[in-house]
Amino acid sequence: MQNVLDWLEASADARPDKVAFADTDSQLTYGQLVQQARVAGSAIARSAGARQPIALFLDKTTRAITGLFGAVYAGCCYSFIDLRQPPQRIGKIVETLQPALVVVDVQSAPLAREAFPASVDLVEIESLLAGEADEGLLDERRQQAHPTDPLYINFTSGSTGTPKGVAVSHASVASFIPAFDETFDLVADDVFANQAPLDFDVSVKDVYSAIYLGATAHLIPRDYFSVPTQLLDYLCERRPTVLVWAVSAMCFVSIMKGFDYKVPDTVRLVAFSGEVMPVKQLNVWREALPRAQFANVYGPTEITCNCTYYKIDRAFEPGEVIPIGRPFAVNDVFLVGEDGARVTQPDVPGELYVGGPTVALGYWNDPERTAKAFVPHPFAAEGEGGIVYKTGDLARYDENGDLVYLSRVDHQIKHMGQRIELGEIDAAAHAVEGVTRACCVYDSVRKRIRMFYTGTIGKKELSAALHEALPSFMTPNTIRQISVMPLTKNGKIDRSKLESGEVE
Repeated sequence: MQNVLDWLEASADARPDKVAFADTDSQLTYGQLVQQARVAGSAIARSAGARQPIALFLDKTTRAITGLFGAVYAGCCYSFIDLRQPPQRIGKIVETLQPALVVVDVQSAPLAREAFPASVDLVEIESLLAGEADEGLLDERRQQAHPTDPLYINFTSGSTGTPKGVAVSHASVASFIPAFDETFDLVADDVFANQAPLDFDVSVKDVYSAIYLGATAHLIPRDYFSVPTQLLDYLCERRPTVLVWAVSAMCFVSIMKGFDYKVPDTVRLVAFSGEVMPVKQLNVWREALPRAQFANVYGPTEITCNCTYYKIDRAFEPGEVIPIGRPFAVNDVFLVGEDGARVTQPDVPGELYVGGPTVALGYWNDPERTAKAFVPHPFAAEGEGGIVYKTGDLARYDENGDLVYLSRVDHQIKHMGQRIELGEIDAAAHAVEGVTRACCVYDSVRKRIRMFYTGTIGKKELSAALHEALPSFMTPNTIRQISVMPLTKNGKIDRSKLESGEVE
């Protein structure tokens, strides 16, 4: 497979009239998707060069999927930008991404004009679809394509206050998706219920598994995850067989007692990721769907979705930790101890490294951070092993040889299904007038981000400023003003004192 479009076209040839993607108001068959994406791709290719990034400022609909594949037909890579992010963060993303153009629609265009710099070219997807496909131009772009070309760029939190754009190639997706689908016995008759936003890499498994298998994916609106009855009505109506969801979305259903209303009994696989799944909430799901396979899948954006999985085949008790399991067939996953040696024995912590063909290309337009995180294989013979990714996650092996996640090596956290670097929140606070020092810690038991700061600004004013600068999932749950920031003997902020509350 040279290009993900090979999967899309093979499915369109085999099942042209089958629904590929559907939202609440529209649907696209495979035949329609290929035709429309080629028209959009031709228009994009007239304005953008091969391998240039295209920003997609669109809500999650079938039009967004058309824009995605239109960018790929143009020989470009794409990056979804969440409409709900503050303009400050959008500006930082655009500064790093340097998109050739931004695709909007009639609904998002007014917001885009406020959020994006005037120098950025905006084009409505309706106009991209108004012309015809330029077969010669599309063929030219396809012929010069290479498997290592970037396919998408997903932005994650950055410790310096600048989001990191993780660039993933066609080849990496082509390696991971078949391994994922084969591990869980997914087939063309499966129906995916897509929960994750398109700028979150959990959605990659829905989109590309669908076109690889020739299956159908239903795009669930974000708002449905605040109204449990609406969400359960939707699931029971659409009759999905596969849920690849973030833990936070699953907990919303179980905590809000959604299954007391309705149970989507067609579901046969639930694969969850993003953070540690509370056993109590998992047990609610397993009781509601006793015939479904549940699986904990783990992996950062930098290694193309996931690198390990654990199929849950027994009941877990509250207080037990669900393992992250074993590597997918295409992944090289290993632990490195503090002494730099490989960890193989049980119950010894080590930093988790990932190698193999699914490792991302690096951080877009950021060679310095790329060099720090993407490093030569530490245990390979000279000239072998390739590049591996240092995840910054601590893990251990249990007595069965399964990996168990422990914590972050640094101060990066998993909160509300999102990977966040607390330093980015600190940086946003430091940008607020009246703040002299700021530091966030994470209460992993209560799942709360706590901010401590020194300065003259009031808590309410600081909170309002942070809500302007950060997406909602990154805003601190509590803010506390203190007189002096505690320091270690080395002059660093003493996070242990902040975590324990030993401050004034």
